[in-house]
Amino acid sequence: MRRVSRIAVAGVATAALAVTVSACGSSSSESAGQGKNLGLALAYDVGGKGDQSFNDAATAGLEKADKEFGYKSTAVEPQDGESDADKVQRLETLAKQGYNPVIGVGFAYAPAVKEVAAKYPKTTFGIVDDDTIKAKNVADLVFHEEQASYLAGVAAAKATKSNVVGFIGGVDVPLIHKFEAGFKQGVQDTKKGVTVKSQYLTETAAEGGFSSPDKGENAANGQIDAGADIIYAAAGLSGQGVIKAASTHKIWAIGVDSDQYKQAALAKYKDAIFTSAMKDVAGAVYNLAKSVKDGKPETGEVRASLATGGVSLSDSNPAFKNNAEVQAAVKKAEEAIKNGTIKVKTS
Repeated sequence: MRRVSRIAVAGVATAALAVTVSACGSSSSESAGQGKNLGLALAYDVGGKGDQSFNDAATAGLEKADKEFGYKSTAVEPQDGESDADKVQRLETLAKQGYNPVIGVGFAYAPAVKEVAAKYPKTTFGIVDDDTIKAKNVADLVFHEEQASYLAGVAAAKATKSNVVGFIGGVDVPLIHKFEAGFKQGVQDTKKGVTVKSQYLTETAAEGGFSSPDKGENAANGQIDAGADIIYAAAGLSGQGVIKAASTHKIWAIGVDSDQYKQAALAKYKDAIFTSAMKDVAGAVYNLAKSVKDGKPETGEVRASLATGGVSLSDSNPAFKNNAEVQAAVKKAEEAIKNGTIKVKTS
């Protein structure tokens, strides 16, 4: 992937594979060889810590576990242009050092988690956003992203004045298709005649689709020029560029994964963030760590939904929270999804 400057945040240094890993804990030299469980370890996805979205949500879960359990957990940044072999080496290093669970943050870790979990059957592994690994010591931490995205579509349809809204996906992959599908369905079910313009920034993560705010900003500017007055971005760090463009042009952006209205790095743009389609990555990470500590590790598919509270819409922006029409429509749709009246598409 291509590392770029981040909006309003300092860049995070890339950590080496088998040397110091210090995002939240001790170095490898300090922790190696200890017999007790040091805590959990995160291997970050594209964008790394400071994305104000997906990876930072995972970090919040780690920090909560550390505070409650007295752990000295750690987190490792991704490498530029890394291979699956690099990911395997990273996960093996963390498992050897005594971290448990070891969590790959993002579907790109699937091959590595599958391989390393087989070598370390006494360690619990987790992978966020992948449900393909079937192993006794692996928890697939997944979400009904399409459900929160549907609610985002409902909100967008109710709030648009131009009857043109946009969706920007970071990378053209099945996971992000779920966000797009739910959003489109929510818009179309709520208000006929609203056009949804969809765009993906790149075909592969290596091209920077999840890590390039400039790409997000350029794509958003194009959609705004085409009439969009609300844009929903599921693009990791690139989504910061979408939010910046929305603020510049005085339109609405819809954030993703975390409550981006509350993110310090986005404070200067927060008035443009209408709501965020959230998924509780922090909760999933914390719950896995707690299950290991309690001696009953979660394994298999662990999928969060509206019904479990694992996905939701944020209401931090007063413009969203105090809009009675939007609130009523969102609440009605949420109940219909929960009781099965509405079936949300995933593609």
